[in-house]
Amino acid sequence: MKRTRTSKAWMQEHVNDPYVQQARKEGWRSRAAFKLMEIDDKDKLLKRGEVVVDLGATPGGWSQVAAKRVGSDETGGGLVLALDLLEMQPIHGVHFIQGDFREEAVLAQLEDKLGERRVGLVMSDMAPNMSGVPLVDQARVMHLAELGLEFSRAHLKPDGAFLVKVFQGTDYESFLRSMRQTFHAVVVRKPDASRDRSAELYLLGRALCCYRP
Repeated sequence: MKRTRTSKAWMQEHVNDPYVQQARKEGWRSRAAFKLMEIDDKDKLLKRGEVVVDLGATPGGWSQVAAKRVGSDETGGGLVLALDLLEMQPIHGVHFIQGDFREEAVLAQLEDKLGERRVGLVMSDMAPNMSGVPLVDQARVMHLAELGLEFSRAHLKPDGAFLVKVFQGTDYESFLRSMRQTFHAVVVRKPDASRDRSAELYLLGRALCCYRP
């Protein structure tokens, strides 16, 4: 298939992106690793020994950062559970499940891995396959965010946190209200590694309002 001018321009921008170059140099799987590191440096989410769930993990940049910062369950440290529809190459200290988070059977697998453990951080960088129709794509993005919020309500510790990627647009304000009804504190983060022209934002909710043991 012949490349369009748009795809060529994107590829050129991607190759020349300083965060892409730095990720390759330092061994991170994606530039997204720097987004999480910046947020965590500010908000102190990834505590040693913490249980972390990474939704939409592939190719693994966020899981790499999480595993490094919370430690490995093999040494009495933390636990990182990662899930994605796409395959992900293994990362030491990360337990990966391949499947669609929207399916009950896949959710059951994740819950089985968790067992009785409560989660310190649910992080979701999930994004659907884009159709190019803005209203459709925004609805799909927000649906994934809502599923992540529902999972967080059920599995977070009382003082746990939920970090989720969203896009400003239809249903954003409604989802923000749901976050504020769920958590005592909700803030918006736009890390430097997130491209200026991108409409993506990260919402961070901390401390459940209504904890369900």
